[in-house]
Amino acid sequence: MPFSFTTEQKQSMLWLAVACALLLLLSLLGPVLMPFIVAGILAYVLNPWVDKLCSIRCGKFSLPRAVASTLLLVVLVAAVLAMLLIMTPILQKEIPQLQDQIPRFLDKLDEMLVPMLSEFGIHVRLDSAGIKALLTEQMSNSGDVIGKAVLSSIRVGGTALLGMVANLLLIPIVLFYLLMDWHSLITRLGNFIPRRWVHGTSNAVTEVDDILAQYLRGQILVMIVLAAYYSIALSIARFDLALPVGIITGFLVFIPYLGYGLGLVLAVIGAILQFNDFSGLIAVAIIYGIGQMLESFFLTPRLVGERIGLHPLTVIFALMAFGQLFGFIGILVALPASAIISVAVKHLRASYLHSTFYRQS
Repeated sequence: MPFSFTTEQKQSMLWLAVACALLLLLSLLGPVLMPFIVAGILAYVLNPWVDKLCSIRCGKFSLPRAVASTLLLVVLVAAVLAMLLIMTPILQKEIPQLQDQIPRFLDKLDEMLVPMLSEFGIHVRLDSAGIKALLTEQMSNSGDVIGKAVLSSIRVGGTALLGMVANLLLIPIVLFYLLMDWHSLITRLGNFIPRRWVHGTSNAVTEVDDILAQYLRGQILVMIVLAAYYSIALSIARFDLALPVGIITGFLVFIPYLGYGLGLVLAVIGAILQFNDFSGLIAVAIIYGIGQMLESFFLTPRLVGERIGLHPLTVIFALMAFGQLFGFIGILVALPASAIISVAVKHLRASYLHSTFYRQS
């Protein structure tokens, strides 16, 4: 008797093929989808705030959703511009001073290390004069190199540059419309779920939403506390750029390891440029060591919690994997996406343990 598929099986295979084709299309359209993905993530974060603004009533008047969305969009753009303005003085002040200060720092390092190493029969001396000459040459040529690179990129990659600018300008536009129609979009997506899977899917989505909500609320609190701590601690240590470096370090901790590393590098450069001895580096080591312990053993467990439940090695792998697949945006969404995957894996594990394939001896 020839094997034949039932109508339900044919429909399932058809929709499975459509889903596979859609995933392939999304992978091919990755660069085009970038502003929509970023806007979708921001819309998920900002939507509760839009709802709160719209729920505020003054008599019979309530704030329209369009006005609330516009206000939050303005605040977001202002925050991004503020971060850029904070970074600008750091780059303007620190980069030119590196030419003179690094050779001086190497001279002091020579004075400290050479006697110690000579006791073990090792005679090594850093060529600070040669390094200074190299830095002078590189700094003098950097303007011409940068200018030629910019002109070359405009001639060769002008289309790509315009595409990147267009994508950046498109993000706030897409974000505004997503905030405006968020609830209707969620309802439409829910209507696409097969009716027999609605209950299970709703429970899984609710669980993921709870995890992400707790993660985002806790992470924002961690960022604020750490930004205040690093700014105050660096100010006590008399760093000239204590406020911008502290704010940047605190606000970048949402990128695990990378954000902390960038803040540490900025603080070390500031210590080399400002202080004539190793007191600045010692202060940086103490401040950032205490900050890392504060974040790892107190703030993150108490404010973020163990809900995501990812092992540190899993976090590192997730950052590398998502960064390889999706670039910088992948690094930003690595932990939330890992939380979603962990919920899916938990449900698959439970289904597997209750299956006859596993239980049958």
